[in-house]
Amino acid sequence: MSTILKVKNLRKEFGGVVAVDDNTFSVQQGERLGIIGPNGAGKTTTFNMIAGYYKPTAGTIEYEGKRISGLKPHRISRMGIGRTFQIVRAFGELSVFDHVLTGVLAHELHFRPTPEQIEKAEQILELTKLNPFRDTLVKNLTIASQRRIELATALATKPRLLLLDELMAGLTFVEIDETLEELRKINEEMGITLIVVEHVMKAIMQLCQRIIVLNYGRIIAEGTPQEVANNKTVIEAYLGEEEKYA
Repeated sequence: MSTILKVKNLRKEFGGVVAVDDNTFSVQQGERLGIIGPNGAGKTTTFNMIAGYYKPTAGTIEYEGKRISGLKPHRISRMGIGRTFQIVRAFGELSVFDHVLTGVLAHELHFRPTPEQIEKAEQILELTKLNPFRDTLVKNLTIASQRRIELATALATKPRLLLLDELMAGLTFVEIDETLEELRKINEEMGITLIVVEHVMKAIMQLCQRIIVLNYGRIIAEGTPQEVANNKTVIEAYLGEEEKYA
């Protein structure tokens, strides 16, 4: 299994405040990696550096063997890294179908969709179960549905690596189970590598094969879900008490 992402000595400072502190980790092609930790631990900041929204203060990021740290977000997206956001960022005046089609067009830099691009958007609507809402304006949907639209639009950019930032926040138990099923299909059937930031512990423990734990910007633990759940340092810093999540 080849390495798709390599992060080395990654650091980000904001006016002297260290948000990410000298972290090193790698992600294998086809892996489902989780990143957890308290609020302010540096999870989203790490995503923002991988996706190009922040330039690292120090350290390097390599994607498929190429250095991407410091590149603009649109270049990183076209190289094959997609993402969703912790706070939903959707175009409310677009219909669901047009929103997903926008992702297809943005990746291929077309302004007039081809039949193939329309078919691609249709396939993504089917995969993410958004077909019943295809003609609905995004602004008229629930936050849960808008999160699913963000996922669909990210898939439309043809990612090989997908960064998911609290995709399941605010979802019901049924919606979480449906989302987990979709993410497994995206990973196993489409071959897309997933890095998942999430506070819904049951979800991340069931989905991810390996988990990295951040606290105060530093990696404090790494391992399988079971290893992390039983790690005393992680329990003290984040989980609060040892629980069974499987």
